[in-house]
Amino acid sequence: MSETNTNPSALHTLNPLNRFSDRAADYVKYRPSYPAAVIDTILDGLDAATIVAADIGAGTGISARLLAERGVRVLAIEPNAAMSAAAKPHPLVEFRDGKAEATGIEDDSVDLVTCFQAFHWFDPTPTLLEFQRILKSTGRLTLVWNNRDKEDAFTTEYSNLTVSGSVDPAIHKRSDSAQPLLVSPHFTNVRLATFANYQELDLAGLIGRVRSNSYTPKEGTLLDRLILDLEQLFDRFQNDGFICLKYSTSLHLASCDNKNI
Repeated sequence: MSETNTNPSALHTLNPLNRFSDRAADYVKYRPSYPAAVIDTILDGLDAATIVAADIGAGTGISARLLAERGVRVLAIEPNAAMSAAAKPHPLVEFRDGKAEATGIEDDSVDLVTCFQAFHWFDPTPTLLEFQRILKSTGRLTLVWNNRDKEDAFTTEYSNLTVSGSVDPAIHKRSDSAQPLLVSPHFTNVRLATFANYQELDLAGLIGRVRSNSYTPKEGTLLDRLILDLEQLFDRFQNDGFICLKYSTSLHLASCDNKNI
């Protein structure tokens, strides 16, 4: 995928609180989920029914529900009202208005902090300090991303089209998004795990998937060209009316206050 030279740690300056407001419907319908093995790894060694997790930048609740389905009580922190309003309710998920840098959660009160497809939108220094504040001393932090598989031909061509059709090319470099965690004095014992993931989509789903991106134009000739290119790409790769977007899901798992995982 093409990349710019923008520092990924500066993405928090690109209006992250509001940029998805008009994408919520497509986001909830067309964004990929995460492999069960990711949730297994996050919860390994924990009694899910007894812990509280803070899912930061919870969006439409994709990850919050995955945790809640394992019995975890989840505080879903999301500053965008349109995104949280689009979330499917779950009895163990409580949505709260808040930012990563100021969650509104009490000190030393959660066992787990998770960020799925979100940490690159946060100002990393105050965010990691905030995470340390709300986590118990035995707590853990997890950062998760669905990264497009650059070894897959269809996924690579799809990625190239989304870049060429982007209204905000600065978004496309976030390859070092976890770096602030790796050098943070607040977290230790950081380890990385990766998992294969995929998303099967028909043509309407593929177009909905690209429309859910905050950098895709909402209308105009650039969008028209992008949709035409996607239709042609779909025709080349489709099998029985579906294509497969492939991902490598990365999970960074860290301990708080020098406690081991």
